[in-house]
Amino acid sequence: MTSPQMDYDSPWKEALERFFEPFMALFFPAAHAAIDWARGYTFKDKELQRVVRDASLGRRWADHLAQVWLGDGSEAWVLIHIEVQGQVDAEFPRRMYTYNYRLFDRYNRRVASLAVLADDDPAWRPSEFSYTLFGCRASLAFPIVKLLDYMPRWDELAASRNPFAVVVMAHLKALTTHRDGAERLRWKLNLIRGLYDGGYSKADILELFRIIDWLMMLPEELTRSFDEAIERFEEERQMPYITSIERRGMERGMERGMERGMERGIQQGVQLGALQMAREALLDILGARFGRVPPTTATAIRGDDNLARLKELLRHAATIGSPEEFEQMLAGKTPA
Repeated sequence: MTSPQMDYDSPWKEALERFFEPFMALFFPAAHAAIDWARGYTFKDKELQRVVRDASLGRRWADHLAQVWLGDGSEAWVLIHIEVQGQVDAEFPRRMYTYNYRLFDRYNRRVASLAVLADDDPAWRPSEFSYTLFGCRASLAFPIVKLLDYMPRWDELAASRNPFAVVVMAHLKALTTHRDGAERLRWKLNLIRGLYDGGYSKADILELFRIIDWLMMLPEELTRSFDEAIERFEEERQMPYITSIERRGMERGMERGMERGMERGIQQGVQLGALQMAREALLDILGARFGRVPPTTATAIRGDDNLARLKELLRHAATIGSPEEFEQMLAGKTPA
């Protein structure tokens, strides 16, 4: 039983947005130690997309550009490039080089380019781009993390309290179970049960649950088994956290008539936290329809405390034509 094929870019991008500091601590500890996290950080993805567009290299959903402050008080930009292709890409090192020099040239900022290789080829480990001509040499060497290297470190990941370790485990099991839906179901349940014993906040559990569910999609025939197992587990633990069941209720409602699915989800949200339920359902529907939710849109949705407005947005999310039209509606404008 083969699990559905999917694009891993979007869940990785959301994981980076939600858990950027833990990401740096897990994968690039030396860089993490050099950053003054007390001063915060700012994503500069609009700047990155301008560079990508100018370079004609194609848009990469899982790329991030973050402005951070170093311990010595200086400013630096960190380019995080996630390569999630399932095969070797000969152009990847050149993209890293091009992104780096274009960002430096355009914004006059020091740029650290970091790469995570999430593919399934253990031999593919690009970490440098260079060329020479007439004695002139241009090059970029960049640190990489190969997710497959964490497979023999599974016990270390499982014992970690870093939430990004959960993302890595979910991705690895998504790779190794893509042809075995039953085995994926077993591991997906194990990872989600582990969230409740991991010492995470409720907000982190909700987000990690959503990321695991997204990374480890199940065949339709196993989805019901998953939902039932999670419901039993949460009843036994008396921890009725919001799960992907509401999202799937919304998706089924989209197929059978969005109104019925949304109303059921909202009724469940009364017990579980109506506002949070509505926000997450809205984000999930937009993510399912358009592949990702722009950070500005996600921030606006998570900050909206008006339940009636969120319910109205839910009704329109199933039929809106584009993310841009939804942003106009979110801003109180009538889409053109």
